[in-house]
Amino acid sequence: MTEGGGDARANAAAVDDVPEAGSSVDAASTVNEPGGETPAASKPERDAWLPRWLVAHPLYAGWAWTVVWAGLIVLDEVVDLAGWTWYLLVLVAALPTLISTLVVLHATPRSHLRAVDATVLGHFFVRFLALVAAFMVWAASVVMSASISTTVQSVIGDSEKEVTALGFNLMLAAVPLVLSVLWMAFIVRCAWFLRRLRGWRQVPVRTRVPKKFLKGRPRLKRVVVGLAHPGLLLVAGLGTSLLALFVDAVELTLNVLG
Repeated sequence: MTEGGGDARANAAAVDDVPEAGSSVDAASTVNEPGGETPAASKPERDAWLPRWLVAHPLYAGWAWTVVWAGLIVLDEVVDLAGWTWYLLVLVAALPTLISTLVVLHATPRSHLRAVDATVLGHFFVRFLALVAAFMVWAASVVMSASISTTVQSVIGDSEKEVTALGFNLMLAAVPLVLSVLWMAFIVRCAWFLRRLRGWRQVPVRTRVPKKFLKGRPRLKRVVVGLAHPGLLLVAGLGTSLLALFVDAVELTLNVLG
């Protein structure tokens, strides 16, 4: 059964088909098949090691993890640790939901997300917005290039060697900023696909995740799909990145004013 808008060939899988969290299959309570054979379901689950609370509330666990590491990002600025540590803290804050997202998206063919219910207007409007955003980025890059070129020429002079060296230094200094922007764009894109793939519920009843995904391991599947939540990914990936940039910008402003 598929959600509306999915490809008719896509095999939807219910995530909430796992027994109550923490419950195990009791061989004594199962009904034997004809001939006295015990059903295969009586075998212990391979993912029984997962904590009951994590299986029951994977999204809540993800929120708690994010809040803890967001607090550490703020603490990092308060105690003034090394400048690069907030990159590591942002990555760790998004690690559970990011890994779950990558696993789910990797296991899902693109054919499961064909937007057959999308209107022609919506199709072209999204691409219009993409073109506008691309033009704005190009225009900003042209203006910044001209400004940097003028500034370098006025500071260094006509020494071609020194101008080239300063230009390479500025490019290297811009790498962390560019990577941060690309990281945030990647998070937004993944969250967009997650919204279409599994919706906003903590444990969705219907998804477009293939049935073969983590087949035979329902508890682990419940946790992975629960952590691969678009809202959690946006907050843990995009939100913590903006928090770190904001805190760093506030500190820089205070230093300048001081």
